[in-house]
Amino acid sequence: MGNHMARNLIKNGYPIVVFDVNTDSTNSLKSDGASVASSPAEVASAVTKIVTMLPESSHVQEVYNGSKGIFSTVQKDSILIDSSTIDPSVSQHMASEAQKKGSVYLDAPVSGGVNAARDALLTFMVGGPETHFNQANELLSLMGKNVVHCGAVGTGQAAKICNNMLLGISMIGTAETMNLGMKLGLDPKMLAKILNMSSGRCWSSEVYNPVPGVLEGVPSSNDYKGGFGTALMTKDLGLAQSAATTTKAPTPLGSVAHQLYRTMVNHGLGGKDFSSAYLFLQDKNQK
Repeated sequence: MGNHMARNLIKNGYPIVVFDVNTDSTNSLKSDGASVASSPAEVASAVTKIVTMLPESSHVQEVYNGSKGIFSTVQKDSILIDSSTIDPSVSQHMASEAQKKGSVYLDAPVSGGVNAARDALLTFMVGGPETHFNQANELLSLMGKNVVHCGAVGTGQAAKICNNMLLGISMIGTAETMNLGMKLGLDPKMLAKILNMSSGRCWSSEVYNPVPGVLEGVPSSNDYKGGFGTALMTKDLGLAQSAATTTKAPTPLGSVAHQLYRTMVNHGLGGKDFSSAYLFLQDKNQK
């Protein structure tokens, strides 16, 4: 995700400085014209606009607050945009730390997947001071199609975990529906066509169908490689369940979806795209 996002900034004429623990990612960007730093601290000392994209809350805390983190060298009046999907309370803590350093932090998690990141069609859900939203939007609009200001810091994360809870639920429903229809003798492409012109239509059926061969260019047609990993979906559903517990919001389907994805991870599907829920159903059928 971050690799594609950075490349779109380069395409739009931005000179960028990058860091990643995965040197393959930075090497590919270097060949496109990016400068490569040795740490987040080196990035922060070189630029005043920073975008981070990390897997979990702990990674965000390390990248910002670690010994070689952004806050160790951040310049005054810097704009810090975090596009990770993490606990809203962590985003709020990062914003407080940034304020102490004379800089501004905004949470801006994304939706759309790897293909949307590549094609600059992401949706950004932004939480942070409205006075600094336009500055953030200048960068985000080069990497996405929709940039929405949700409110104060943390509200971007709140919107994202709500979206991903629905996405996880709908993917399971799509996988179950496609599996049932095929068991009843329906052709999967024909079934998908009917669903997508009927009231059952959803993103999981129309854009990201979980059955191999129904759509080209999606993970299900590439052995569920790439895309949005099952382990990451499990993490996001866990964030949603934690928020539901805190707010006492009943989310029975969200809870069941979280349990199913946790089971998928335990069955070795953590590295596969989350649409492998369909693949998991096939394994269950064979037992």
